[in-house]
Amino acid sequence: MPSKTDWARLKTDKAAANPEHPEAAVKHIVRGIVRRGLQPLPSKASISLRVDQDVLEWFKAQGAGYQTRINTVLRAFRDASV
Repeated sequence: MPSKTDWARLKTDKAAANPEHPEAAVKHIVRGIVRRGLQPLPSKASISLRVDQDVLEWFKAQGAGYQTRINTVLRAFRDASV
């Protein structure tokens, strides 16, 4: 029987690679595996955006990745407006 992978341990920073070789960190390896065969990610622009506090709190309450979700909502609005 194959051994079980301790995924919780792999997700921690303690499992990160040697500082001399950050590209060998688990998160970079997993990202490379997941992205293989997919189109390159478009570049992102860093901006300062003012939104109502309640809107920001709602997105943050949905969990990690709230900025990505905000981007997805804005993209959907853009696409629906065409």
